[in-house]
Amino acid sequence: MEKTSKLKNLIYSSSLDFLMEAHNGLAAKIVEETGFKGIWASGLSISAAMGVRDNNEASWTQVLDVLEFMSDATSIPILLDGDTGYGNFNNARRLVKKLEQRNIAGVCIEDKLFPKTNSFIAGDKQPLADIDEFCGKIKAMKDTQCDENFMVISRVEAFITGWGLKEALRRAEAYRKAGTDAILIHSKRTDIAEIESFMKEWAGRLPIVIVPTKYYATPTEKFRQLGANVVIWANHNLRSSIIAMQKISRQIFNEQTLSGVESTIATINEVFRLQDAAELKEAEKRYLPQGKDSDAAYD
Repeated sequence: MEKTSKLKNLIYSSSLDFLMEAHNGLAAKIVEETGFKGIWASGLSISAAMGVRDNNEASWTQVLDVLEFMSDATSIPILLDGDTGYGNFNNARRLVKKLEQRNIAGVCIEDKLFPKTNSFIAGDKQPLADIDEFCGKIKAMKDTQCDENFMVISRVEAFITGWGLKEALRRAEAYRKAGTDAILIHSKRTDIAEIESFMKEWAGRLPIVIVPTKYYATPTEKFRQLGANVVIWANHNLRSSIIAMQKISRQIFNEQTLSGVESTIATINEVFRLQDAAELKEAEKRYLPQGKDSDAAYD
């Protein structure tokens, strides 16, 4: 099954499914091996891994380069956190074309202005996009896709900016009429009150995606009861890797030896396994002259 079909089935499934964040090829492979059915290519995580802010400081072509490695390393679908679409309708429709070329299954765009700022940084001070302009962007993206199963998901930021339920519903309905495939409703509250109020009024008009980064203490069963279709664990591989790297770097710096850390980190052979080094060895037997190996071939 094509990756686009897998993502579409996941989003439209009657049971709750989950996407796990990844920010490079290695993380994407780990997500797949863990058992997740799909990957969230987080804008925050990809930019952080590059050492830049989540303000479109990484260009969209640089993001595409990362996505290409992620896609090549995995067989499960990837949903890109596409920020605002990196510009107007013309930028957004070109993005769809380039994502399809890299076998990316879908993209989520948010109704803020380019360049974007992360929703958890002074979200109430961030202006929202004009509804008609954003609807035009959705239409352009849907008109551009070649694969009918490619997913365009519209992220509603009305709660983030303090505009409330009425505006969230007004925008979501406009985006539905414009042809979006699903709605991501976002909230920065630590409880699920805003999401719950939206879900009750929305009444299943389109699939709903949620991101419980702030309301993480809410039981997952509550998401099922409300009728959410997909939950995104949005940035946790990145955040856990930061803690691990800080800890190991600090320990090696303080102890000036590797003896205390070797047993607590992945082996070199595990790195080779994740890189699929064994496949190269098998390929050498088929394609290199007998008695040669890849190192000798480049002498």
